[in-house]
Amino acid sequence: MEETYLLNVEGVKKKILHGGHGELPKLQDGSKFTFHFQTLKDDFERTVIDDSREAGMPMEIIVGKMFKLEIWETLLSSMRIGEVAEFWCDAIHTGMYALVSRGMRRIAEGRDPLEGQKHRCGMGNMFDYHSTGYDDLDELQRTPQPLIFIMELFRVEDPSAYKRDTWAMSKEEKLAAVPVLHSEGNRLVLRREFAQAAAKYQEAVICLRNLQAKEKPWEDGWLKLESLVTPLVLNYCQCQLELGEYYEVLEHTTELLQKHNDNAKAYFKRAKAHAAVWNEREAREDFQRVAHLDPSMAAAVKKELKQLGERMRKKHVEDRKRYQGLFQSSQG
Repeated sequence: MEETYLLNVEGVKKKILHGGHGELPKLQDGSKFTFHFQTLKDDFERTVIDDSREAGMPMEIIVGKMFKLEIWETLLSSMRIGEVAEFWCDAIHTGMYALVSRGMRRIAEGRDPLEGQKHRCGMGNMFDYHSTGYDDLDELQRTPQPLIFIMELFRVEDPSAYKRDTWAMSKEEKLAAVPVLHSEGNRLVLRREFAQAAAKYQEAVICLRNLQAKEKPWEDGWLKLESLVTPLVLNYCQCQLELGEYYEVLEHTTELLQKHNDNAKAYFKRAKAHAAVWNEREAREDFQRVAHLDPSMAAAVKKELKQLGERMRKKHVEDRKRYQGLFQSSQG
């Protein structure tokens, strides 16, 4: 039987279309809702704006992570598992829907949800939102109006019950995750599982970069985080060397050296990558920088330069034979 009532929130009505089971979920920061939703206009045709089933994937919201449409957290917290409910929400709650919808549509299309936004804050960002790229959403943005949300709640998970995405972690959780990921990466390296190890190091770097984005570059907080980032990037590059991803190594070591031009280990890994792709001059220059910056690595550099020389001589001999063969065949 349908039941219509007001939530304890101004400008919201709820109608249960299908009852759920169990108690109302006990929520805490970091709990995750998984649900399907349909968004309709409050017009005679009940025009459908979005339908997550058509997009082919359910929606997920993390409690306490400042989702742009805050009212959704309130609506979902009133539902039991398996419940289907219809919510009418006044315009005071739906003003941000166009931006939320734009992000969800772009994800469904395989695009970056932040595409086109610039790293600005305050009033400047309003100009980036002048058009969403979708006519119906532009109309909603120009004239905020009541909307109807039909939601079906599948599950509610505690923070400990699922793997937290990096973006959903608090600052403390990210800092705590880094040494664990670093240790897991080292363990995988010992087992020569380099691709899996690289993924662990990369995840740790992402945690730290997210935290760095909130600090002023080159100030104490930023520098402390950077000191944690550097060894992780070097470990990641070592894995990529083992996997033969030499251009990946060139990219990351060059980026690292732009900030820290005295890092001998970064020069050493970049030199090995240059040598692997036959950039002889660049490899020799980097190896010489290593010996200059860290005399303790001189023996390793000497060995690498010897191997580089032998490889280049062998390559020149093979190239000469190949060219001679081509020349003789063309003469014939």
